[in-house]
Amino acid sequence: MRARGAVVSSVADQGVAALTNILVLVAAARLSTVADFARFSAVYLVFTVLLGVFGAYTGQPLVLTRGGEAARDACRSAVAFALLASTVLGALLAGGALLVPGDTARALLALGLVLPVVLGQDAMRYAFSTLRLPHLALAADLLRLGCVLGALGAQSHGAGAARLVAVWGLSALPALLLSAALLRSRTAGARTDIRPYLRRGHLGQRFVVEFGVGNATSQLSVLGLGTVGSPLVVGALRGATTLFGPLNVLFTSATSFGPPLLARVGDERRRIRATAALAGVLAATAALWATVLALLPDRAGGQLLGDTWQLAAALLPATGSQYAAMAFGTCGLLALRMLDPRTTLSIQVVFSLAAVVFLIAGYLAAGVTGAAWGLCLGSVCKAAATWTRVARLRRADGAGTEAVSARAVRSAP
Repeated sequence: MRARGAVVSSVADQGVAALTNILVLVAAARLSTVADFARFSAVYLVFTVLLGVFGAYTGQPLVLTRGGEAARDACRSAVAFALLASTVLGALLAGGALLVPGDTARALLALGLVLPVVLGQDAMRYAFSTLRLPHLALAADLLRLGCVLGALGAQSHGAGAARLVAVWGLSALPALLLSAALLRSRTAGARTDIRPYLRRGHLGQRFVVEFGVGNATSQLSVLGLGTVGSPLVVGALRGATTLFGPLNVLFTSATSFGPPLLARVGDERRRIRATAALAGVLAATAALWATVLALLPDRAGGQLLGDTWQLAAALLPATGSQYAAMAFGTCGLLALRMLDPRTTLSIQVVFSLAAVVFLIAGYLAAGVTGAAWGLCLGSVCKAAATWTRVARLRRADGAGTEAVSARAVRSAP
């Protein structure tokens, strides 16, 4: 595909995938009681973490592959590994859930059974991206969106969490089959070798560590609070963040497509200014979106999240403030990647762990509302740290430039 068409297809595919995840939670909230939605949210959170781990281990190294034949071999190998690993993991998850009573355990059992379907289909999205065929991933994701909405829409109110998980997972089967057929025709004759994924030092192992620190930590801590405290914590926090799903799409798009676009902007100083302006625009968008949600009447909110709306609405000030801070943090990391990409990992480690501490402390001090404000504080601190580091690097670079100029003047005849 041409560059412009590939960018449009990639952005559209990312939007469709994000929209699917948002609408799944919205549909589940409308179909479930508050307790059942809390169970579904907890299981869906487990899936979200596994999705990120598989994407980091197989997808991110895959998209770095270059070369026609090498890319085709890598795509087949990555998809084969993802299907095999998700089948083994799903079997272990389902087997463990069989030994534990309760509705949440039954929902985990259902997740284990459908795990190869949902993770396999996601692995093929990375394969199409690697082959520079994002429009095929978009076609499969549009099919999945239609199937999942139709399948969940056919369920009656009061459906249990296990049933909703099973219906959601199996609805991805048509998209999986379509993706497999399209991928097979584009990789005919390619070799399949999963041994590189089993070796020590595989690039995906580093990416999993970065994902675990930067993304999964806070989600697992929310899940832990629901385990030791009340399951309603998970439902309330997930419901509030679901309402801000469109902002997640914008942040992800900025991270994915920001650096090459900003590289076209003049010198380094102008690029940093453009990044700061982008942060302001995204933060203003987050504030505007939070205001729109806050002004929704309860009837409209109930149409979105069902019985969970009342819990999520109470967290809108904290969650809206968190997303405004996340806008500055995301763009701050973009600026650091342009200045010195080695500086981002330490910030991710320190402030992801700090966010967990703030989350737990907030929950102990003020319940669910305190937990939401704790997450907000973590995002504020991370944003402040990124831009402080940007300022220091800019000063150091400016001092180095002045020193070089001074030496040049002294050495001039």
